[in-house]
Amino acid sequence: MKNTTQKSTKHISTESHKETGEASQHIPVLLDEVLHYLNPQKAETYLDLTAGYGGHSSRVLERTLNPSGVTLVDRDQNAIDYLRQQFQDQNVAIIHKDFYSASQELLVAGRQYDMILADLGVSSPHLDSATRGFSLKTDGPLDMRMDERQSVTAENIVNTYEEAALAELIKRNGEEPRAKKIARLIVEHRPIKTTNELASIASKAWPGHSKVHPATRTFQALRIAVNDELAQLERSLPIWIDLLAPGGRIVVISFHSLEDRLVKEAFNQVAGNRYDARLRLLTKHPVTGSQDELVFNPRARSAKLRAAVKIKN
Repeated sequence: MKNTTQKSTKHISTESHKETGEASQHIPVLLDEVLHYLNPQKAETYLDLTAGYGGHSSRVLERTLNPSGVTLVDRDQNAIDYLRQQFQDQNVAIIHKDFYSASQELLVAGRQYDMILADLGVSSPHLDSATRGFSLKTDGPLDMRMDERQSVTAENIVNTYEEAALAELIKRNGEEPRAKKIARLIVEHRPIKTTNELASIASKAWPGHSKVHPATRTFQALRIAVNDELAQLERSLPIWIDLLAPGGRIVVISFHSLEDRLVKEAFNQVAGNRYDARLRLLTKHPVTGSQDELVFNPRARSAKLRAAVKIKN
């Protein structure tokens, strides 16, 4: 495949997003690597399953010049509003749904795409907005919903789950070795209403100092549970392969080992030296951000990219 990675100065795409009176910037993660593995060509079709604030999509569209062949999906209302404004003069399809529901809908409609991208995890505007409850850095309500239309919040889980169920959730979704202790502390301190309260309580299980905030894994576990992230990803991956046109390229960016493992397994199940292989892997190992990118985009620190191409029959 032709290498389209630019060797010159990196292009940094920033979009201003207004929330609570302040502008937040979202820089698309691994942008050069995404463009390299998607390898956009003129008139090709593109599906972005976590379109966010359009950073990746706008660069892909610059190369395909085919807005009618672009489908953008996101379940966050703020992102949808931004996308509709950004692409208002172009015939781009925008779907306000979670990526599993949208993928099912597109499959039933018989759609196929030359390029598919899924940039998993939380966007910078999510983390920067205290009212969304995703961040450890600012105090806010225990929310963590990517789609604010749903009823379940982190506060519901923290204050209603039994201790054993809470410990299992934190261990499974957060890979937290002290999950039982954290669950016990949470139950002892109920009701818990804010992110600062939860962060302080979880930190009691990890006395002393650490480079990583001691509540990080607990927050990750709750966010995954609130948004059903792992189950949706596992169910969606086979559909994404079906949605790829022959010769089409798929790129998935994950941000923790649980996601990366699911992507690796899904790709490997249909790739390799076998007569019925459907994919050819473009990345033997996950691709990570360059040192240059980590300087201006710290969110890329934990990003892992895997890519594959649909085999032509």
